Amino acid sequence: MIVTIRDPDILNSLDPEQVRGYLRSHHWQEERQIEDHTSLWTHSNLTGEPTEILLPLKPDYLDFSRRMAEVLQTLEIVEQISQLEILSDLFTTAPNITVQGIITNLQEGAFSGRITLMGIVISKLRRIQFELPEPAYELAVKAYQARMPVLCRGTLVKQGRSFILQHPSQFTLDLDSWAESGESEQPEISDRALMLR
Repeated sequence: MIVTIRDPDILNSLDPEQVRGYLRSHHWQEERQIEDHTSLWTHSNLTGEPTEILLPLKPDYLDFSRRMAEVLQTLEIVEQISQLEILSDLFTTAPNITVQGIITNLQEGAFSGRITLMGIVISKLRRIQFELPEPAYELAVKAYQARMPVLCRGTLVKQGRSFILQHPSQFTLDLDSWAESGESEQPEISDRALMLR
């Protein structure tokens, strides 16, 4: 199945320097930089035919997301791997994103708790860690005990191989997913509407 990345928020979050590093490590050659806004990269296939990529260097340009989409499409064709796999290597941050998942680990501190959530990031199941202050941490404990899915909004950052949700907000139970799972009984959690703002 071919998946094309079109989400402008994801495309705008790509770091040109990260893409440059990816291109270098995959045997692309930087031919020249066009002023300070674009660089031209080439790659020769097995028959010797060159392929070109124009890499945008300024995320504040209006067509940045469209140009990054073209970069992903070209890489997919040349490298014969999916855009999701490429994006997985390029992903560094996604601001203002809602993550969904199941809490798999809790570590309680004095005034907050560290949460480990299993959720989907770039089409793969991954561990996402974040800190929640009281009273939202209490809700996380109840969700963990009931094995209920949760939602939380924040800035998702990749640090090495780990994913961290910074500035978590709007932490709540995902009752819609719970209902879709076919569970007949509502969980016995009285403060299920409790949210961290």
